[in-house]
Amino acid sequence: MTVSKIRLEEFGRENYAGLISWVDSEEALMQFAGPLLSFPLTAEQLDISLADKNRIAFRIVDAEIGLAVGHAEVYLSENSAKIGRVLIGKKEHRNKGLGQQIVGLLLDFSFSNFDISFVELNVFDWNLGAIKCYGKAGFTINPDKKLERKIKNEIWTAINMTIDRLRYEQIKMYS
Repeated sequence: MTVSKIRLEEFGRENYAGLISWVDSEEALMQFAGPLLSFPLTAEQLDISLADKNRIAFRIVDAEIGLAVGHAEVYLSENSAKIGRVLIGKKEHRNKGLGQQIVGLLLDFSFSNFDISFVELNVFDWNLGAIKCYGKAGFTINPDKKLERKIKNEIWTAINMTIDRLRYEQIKMYS
């Protein structure tokens, strides 16, 4: 199945089962959500997460057929937003350009709806496809901010990437 156009829709309790089915391992959950959630992902964990008034969760929907193909969230802080928990659900939908569409929609949403100066995200340094996707959207690596996460017997390093409002507006103007 090829997904050509997507849209963001509000993510609610009725969407939990689909998201939970996509997160099929401890590693997948760490990549998706970091250390704040534990495997297996449960409705109770999602209830707690979504109760945070600064977190806005979306279903990523194939606009032609109306089916969810992914999930993404925006987390608001004082002068910025953080894109997180981006997941393209089924493996056959990955590496087909959906990531760039998702990031573009999340940036449009964040900069259009909130008085923020920048958007940031964290991505594991081994996730080269995602880093490339974010770079194409205008994000640059912040060399001063890294996080380490322990998963089983490994340490995963997450890098921070940012885009400010001016860069976002310049990219939008020329695209």
